[in-house]
Amino acid sequence: MRFGLGDAAAPELELELELELEMEDVDVKASSGSSPVTASAMAASYNDQIRPLLDAVDRLRQLNVSQEGIQLPTIVVVGDQSSGKSSVLESLAGISLPRGQGICTRVPLVMRLQDGNEPELRIEYGSGSSVTIASEAEVAAAIDAATAEIAGSGKGISDAPITLVVRKKGVPDLTLVDLPGITRVPVQGQPEDIYDQIARIIRAYIAPRESIILNVLSATVDFPTCESIRMSQQVDRSGERTLAVVTKADRAPEGLLEKVTMDDVHIGLGYVCVRNRIGDETYEEARAAERRRLFAEHPLLSRIDRSMVGIPTLAGRLTQIQASIIGRCLPDIVKQINDKLSRSSDELGQMPPDLNTVADAVREFYHIVKQVRASLEKVLVRGEFDEYPDNRRRHGTARIAEMLESYASKLPAAAQCSTSDDVVGEPFLAEEMRVLEETKGINLPNFLPRSALLVLLRKKLESVAHVPHGLVTQVWGYVEELVLGILQHHSRSYPQVHPSCRRAVQSLMEKARARSAQHVAELIDMELVADYTANPDYTMKWNDMMATEGHARFLQAVEDHSKPAVVELPGFGEVDVSHLRQQQQKLAGQALDLKARLAAYWSCVVLRLVDGLALHVLYSVKRLVEKDLEDELAAQVLGSNMDGVERMLVPTPATAAKRDRLRKSISLLRECRELVANTMDKINAASGDRCF
Repeated sequence: MRFGLGDAAAPELELELELELEMEDVDVKASSGSSPVTASAMAASYNDQIRPLLDAVDRLRQLNVSQEGIQLPTIVVVGDQSSGKSSVLESLAGISLPRGQGICTRVPLVMRLQDGNEPELRIEYGSGSSVTIASEAEVAAAIDAATAEIAGSGKGISDAPITLVVRKKGVPDLTLVDLPGITRVPVQGQPEDIYDQIARIIRAYIAPRESIILNVLSATVDFPTCESIRMSQQVDRSGERTLAVVTKADRAPEGLLEKVTMDDVHIGLGYVCVRNRIGDETYEEARAAERRRLFAEHPLLSRIDRSMVGIPTLAGRLTQIQASIIGRCLPDIVKQINDKLSRSSDELGQMPPDLNTVADAVREFYHIVKQVRASLEKVLVRGEFDEYPDNRRRHGTARIAEMLESYASKLPAAAQCSTSDDVVGEPFLAEEMRVLEETKGINLPNFLPRSALLVLLRKKLESVAHVPHGLVTQVWGYVEELVLGILQHHSRSYPQVHPSCRRAVQSLMEKARARSAQHVAELIDMELVADYTANPDYTMKWNDMMATEGHARFLQAVEDHSKPAVVELPGFGEVDVSHLRQQQQKLAGQALDLKARLAAYWSCVVLRLVDGLALHVLYSVKRLVEKDLEDELAAQVLGSNMDGVERMLVPTPATAAKRDRLRKSISLLRECRELVANTMDKINAASGDRCF
């Protein structure tokens, strides 16, 4: 059976439990002393299920899956300068690494140790560079050469890693990352901020929860003063991810037992004390001296439990920890690969398609226009705001309704401000009296001259003409902003056509403004053609204002000087008529009638101006959305020679870079998915074979 990404988790969890039981068994044998834990014994404990997992994780690391934000289980080796870090790694690998004064490790060194009958030494670095090393004696020189190529020939450091592959018989199957030793004081040739550079590299490696911290401590120093302890505690306060290896135990045996048992620095995975090579010792001689003399016969060091001493014990602990963390993290790695692949595929699918021909570009252009029209119909015609629920500026019908409401309230207010009554010092009916005087003719008495009403009406219309013109300016300014925003949103993948689209919208808005301005002018002109309305409100309001009681009270106040000069009139409130007593009293009644007729008629005029302009705005916006915009865009973008759409064939640098990045990401993640699936196939096949 083949495992897909969704199927891989269960076998991995079973594998983790099985692995822990096997490694605990190895650890028990080591602590009991019944059988020395040699490198070959540890390699033998790795069954057919474990090695494929380790190889898979190494291959994922080689593929640089971490660039996708997927962290891999890693054993990270840290330590203060001269703590014996390189010597520990030499003892585990059985080969010599670069030595010298100051920082020996200037770049992260990924050591892949593999037990195998066919020896191989290889260095990988940079973008695919690989160098095969002829002999173990040349390893240090090869690392130095690769380091110089990456970090320069001086004493500077770099975060670009080197991978050293060591395949030889008897080494433990381990992958470790050795980081530069921590130093606070720069030496000659090192940058002044050398400590900060090293600290940044170390934190980047030890911060992920998937990392195990192998903290190398010298027995000659107080552990709490070690900078490597301080750094590891910053990211692993409980110490659950930290294992300490104590070097130079032979130089400072006094009090070492108390140091590793009292654990003042919270090392959750425990301590292992080791003895590194001295002088020209071979690795075999060093191990023999460590096992038989130092920790077996030394009066102080022999008191340390056997499960806490020796390079073989360290190798066993590391292989156990490595296998456990791989088994624990692999299900989450599988899930991250799956999720990241899905997101990258979705993101690539949402990008604009590759356009290879003008026909492709034309189809894409009309697809964008269709999207723009659908969005504008929602926000400007139907009043649906699901595309922009939190952006009130794009709730088109609501904003235009607010503009119309404001216009409907401004129109009568503007007319009211223009009346003679509100001019300071202008008496009641003074304007009407002057107009009646100037429009009188030879005709029957008690007939109001029609020209008098038209004169006053024209004056009121001229005083409010700016209000409807202001409304159309405001509406089309807002519609232009809204159309441009939505058009640019839907064509965001093709910024090269934005100038043409902007010109099309601006041209369309100029035409719309001109049509609306013409419509407003015609509305005003139509009101001046005739004083006509079929609205029954006119007669009702005039009758209310000219009610018999009110009209009689007004005439009585004007004619009878003994009566109070201030009188309450329907529709006008309290008015002072004292000035009318000195003028032609017969015109006073006509002036009041004229004013009442104009007030009643003006209500009808305002209603026509409001309703007529509102319907014009709504109709014009609907026409723009459903027809005019597409026609104007086609004329500007397509044109006669297709210049606009030809520009769509050349993707922007940002779009091209994003598409390339997503394609590479998808390719990498698919390769990782295939790698994990193949690994699970091997494990499943091995499990089936053991059952038989």
